[in-house]
Amino acid sequence: MSRIGKMHIPLPKGVTIKNNNGTIHAKGPKGELSTALPKGISMVEEENELSFLRENDTKQVRMNHGLARANVANLVHGVSEGFTKTLNIIGVGYRCEMKGNMLVLSLGYSHPIYYEVPKLVECTLEERGLTIILKSIDKILLGKVASDIREFRSPEPYKGKGIRYAGEVVRHKEGKAKG
Repeated sequence: MSRIGKMHIPLPKGVTIKNNNGTIHAKGPKGELSTALPKGISMVEEENELSFLRENDTKQVRMNHGLARANVANLVHGVSEGFTKTLNIIGVGYRCEMKGNMLVLSLGYSHPIYYEVPKLVECTLEERGLTIILKSIDKILLGKVASDIREFRSPEPYKGKGIRYAGEVVRHKEGKAKG
């Protein structure tokens, strides 16, 4: 039995779950999301808890057992509380600003970078444009947006300049030795 797949998901107050022919719809105070259950996995709701069962022990169904539970747990957490990612911009002259739903990044290139933030993601700036806070109910979309922004200028190992996740540790390399 999958260690993740056999864990129950408690339903917070205000969150409703509906199973519609293999598609799970979650509705809560933050919004609505849906995901599809893989073949061979079924969801059971009892006493404000969700559990997942598999119909057989083939390799593919065993792999999908934990995946289905994790996806639905992310839906429940997203519609009840939401997810947050924080990015820090480190480097002299590096900054960003919001213009409508466009994030304008100045990262040392000869031109500014314009990134359109999707509608489901809320973007706010702090510390004079050096901290980007992303919030969303969709964990997958939030991770994709944060990854796309980080890719514009990944942290480099010599001075540590670039965009990094909050709490990310960048290993520093020694420069060229003077001899």
